[in-house]
Amino acid sequence: MEKLLTPAHSVLRMNWRDGFTIPTSNLYPFQWNWDSGFIALGHYYANPAHAMRELDSLFSGQWENGLVPHIIFHSEHEETYFPNFDFWHSNVNPGAPARPKSSGITQPAVHGFILENLLDKSPDDQDLLAFAKSLFPKIVNYHRFLYDYRDPHKEGLMFIFHPWESGRDNSPLWDESLERIQIKPGDLPAYQRLDTNIADPAERPTAEQYDRYVYLLLMGQRHRYDGPGIAEESPFLVQDDMMNAILIKSNESLIRLGKRLKLDTAELEEWQAQSMKSFKEKFWNDDLQMYTSYDLRGEKQIAMKEIGGIIPLYAGIPSQEKAAALNNHLQELHASGYYLCPSFDVQSPAFDSCRYWRGPVWPHMNWMIYHGLKQYGFQDTAQIVKADTFEIVDKYGFFEYYEPEKGLAQSLKKAYGGANFSWTASSVIDLIHNP
Repeated sequence: MEKLLTPAHSVLRMNWRDGFTIPTSNLYPFQWNWDSGFIALGHYYANPAHAMRELDSLFSGQWENGLVPHIIFHSEHEETYFPNFDFWHSNVNPGAPARPKSSGITQPAVHGFILENLLDKSPDDQDLLAFAKSLFPKIVNYHRFLYDYRDPHKEGLMFIFHPWESGRDNSPLWDESLERIQIKPGDLPAYQRLDTNIADPAERPTAEQYDRYVYLLLMGQRHRYDGPGIAEESPFLVQDDMMNAILIKSNESLIRLGKRLKLDTAELEEWQAQSMKSFKEKFWNDDLQMYTSYDLRGEKQIAMKEIGGIIPLYAGIPSQEKAAALNNHLQELHASGYYLCPSFDVQSPAFDSCRYWRGPVWPHMNWMIYHGLKQYGFQDTAQIVKADTFEIVDKYGFFEYYEPEKGLAQSLKKAYGGANFSWTASSVIDLIHNP
């Protein structure tokens, strides 16, 4: 699939904005947190300096408390996105930088394993080594924020208070928790969504979901986005399995990096030991044979099969037996006529093959799952994940997400969401370079 390399690099060049990369024009015109992590991987092959600037630009928006926001508004003149910087009012927290402006929530902490991945590609590159040493303490400080502000019971497991933080915004995982929010007239200010003017509304979150997203945003704002009142008040309070697995993976990478760079890793090792123990005890569901998220407000597992429950493979969390169960799940999907990996349970009545995180395939998720399967020796399934990714991108182009049902996909002329999507291009580039 080397023929995809040239157009993939073209997507990254098209979306480069003098120091950072937008996910795609119009729909997402700013810098997104975990997008930038994966995007840095793709930039590395054509321009390592861009890979470093991508991460450096993201961390220019880090708050004093360690938070790395999910959006960095380098430009204050884009008018195609809601909620823009002026709706977030991140300056309610005195530790938020005046420039660049940002949102007040975060996203999956991919930066530790991304940094290690970059350094592994060029272990003797002096510029990259110097960059790693400068970025290392900033990433550690970000992890410290997650453990200090998002782990009230000191379990080693962080919570989210907004679905956008999970990266899986409208997943059916969050439906029950969101339904606790009863919005009355006057609870929300008037606002106008802009995403449905650009993308097909059938592929985006619903109006009811968006109202609840705005409600939680304003609740976080009342508590300066980091106050203890969030854990006390929020009707949506979830320990997300994927976010915690990614945090564990990045902890592991930072520990190795710290030892390589002769930096202190004691704090990281303490966090990692507690996180691994609690994750294994709390998130596995025997009936589903999969990891699940945990609803802190409802005090129960969210017993649904979805793509976040497979990501622990990449973090090296499952035993070989549990990893085999996850591999079997993917093999069954493949045998049933689905591209790997659908983002939600295809047997569930909540499955929606074209609506954002309620079913479609996301290439950057396949990137993590591919590497996780390889770590456990499931080479055949890993190659299916990679081949499926290449096939859909080759057929439809570098879109945001893709139809998982092969029979239905054959009738489509395009994929879903934004076109010329940066982390899709980057994931493909890196997968091509990793046989």
